[in-house]
Amino acid sequence: MRYLIDTPVALWILKGEPISDKAKAIIDDVTAEVFVSIASAWEIAIKLSLGKLKYDGGVRAFLADVRLNEFQLLGVEEKHIKQVENLEYHHRDPFDRLLIAVAIAEDMTFLSADKNVPNYAVKWLW
Repeated sequence: MRYLIDTPVALWILKGEPISDKAKAIIDDVTAEVFVSIASAWEIAIKLSLGKLKYDGGVRAFLADVRLNEFQLLGVEEKHIKQVENLEYHHRDPFDRLLIAVAIAEDMTFLSADKNVPNYAVKWLW
């Protein structure tokens, strides 16, 4: 199966913080295809520049850590943006909405602790 990791979950994993048992089982499964969206790197870069987040080495280190953990980096494509247009409006965070749209468009399961995610027509696990 293919999985897309939400930005906070990616940060928790890379910082060695606890995640749900279900999500940990996916991350530890060598047969699972696990992706991080470039949108997560963009979100992190913005939060770093605003002083709302700290990540040693900045966004470059985040991207290096993503690769080091053998997560695949997924770009943002036209079909993802078109999917955003069709999403219900359950919350305002544009990055969350984009990541949910990516998961839907790519037929991936979204690994997220966000309480709003189950309101969307997306495969979700936490």
